[in-house]
Amino acid sequence: MSRSKKTSNNKAEQTNTNSLLSFDRSLPMTLLRAREVVMAEFIPALQENGLSPQQWRTLRVLEQEDGLDMSEVAKRCHLLLPSMSRIIQNLEGRELISRQSVADDQRKNALYITKQGLALFSVIAPKSAERYQMITQQFGEEKLEQLYQLLEDLINTLEDQEPL
Repeated sequence: MSRSKKTSNNKAEQTNTNSLLSFDRSLPMTLLRAREVVMAEFIPALQENGLSPQQWRTLRVLEQEDGLDMSEVAKRCHLLLPSMSRIIQNLEGRELISRQSVADDQRKNALYITKQGLALFSVIAPKSAERYQMITQQFGEEKLEQLYQLLEDLINTLEDQEPL
């Protein structure tokens, strides 16, 4: 009898294991592979200009909306605060961004992109736009728009759910 339970449990495990997609076909791995392939198109221009992708994201956020605090920039860049702190120190040391105390809360700093940061942004942005154009031409504008929409739908669906 214990043997039949053991066999039954093994079959249940096999069923559960069989329902699990292969590692290469899992959603997290597929998204990661896509990210790596896409980022490979952008990283050379960043490296030419001494920036990491995380530093570039930070400059892009501040170029679009100056005066944010570090936690808001970290949130928009999808970075943890300790990483964001190091990035801010690096970019500030290179005079690409500056910090100013927030008037109503001296514990907070507002971050601003500097003239040097804007100059660097203006060098990299056209190269980035070229890469986007190349990806659009190769993949197709309609397919790319559909991909954006599907990814947004996935994000919205999963963000609204409680984790298991």
